[in-house]
Amino acid sequence: MSLLMSFLGGSLIGLAAIGLMIFNGRIAGISGILSSALLPKERASSDKETGLAWQWFFLFGLVSAGFVYALLSGSSSHHQPQFNQVSTPLLIIGGLLVGLGSNIGSGCTSGHGICGIGRLSPRSVIATGVFMLTGMLAAVLIH
Repeated sequence: MSLLMSFLGGSLIGLAAIGLMIFNGRIAGISGILSSALLPKERASSDKETGLAWQWFFLFGLVSAGFVYALLSGSSSHHQPQFNQVSTPLLIIGGLLVGLGSNIGSGCTSGHGICGIGRLSPRSVIATGVFMLTGMLAAVLIH
């Protein structure tokens, strides 16, 4: 069942990315959507027609989907996630480094990994390879 749910979840992410590209002409990179929703710059003429509504709906759906799944599946009542205890300053530093990396890399892992590779972007293929190798190296060094 878990394998099926993973397959369905991944398929939905792919379909959402394709749908956003086809129907809105936009790449479903979360960091770009979040930054343009929070810090709107001069928008292109096509964005002036639609405004920021699609970005806020996208972000709302991203955040609320987990809650909706938990309610529909009943999983929230008998499974509480366990988190490692990390200090607040370390979390803030980590978040700032992720934001800096997304800015320097012109996108986040979701944008490059899902959308960029799907568009056969050489930059995204390289960036995703670097993300994966760095993550693997960090996991080996920490454990």
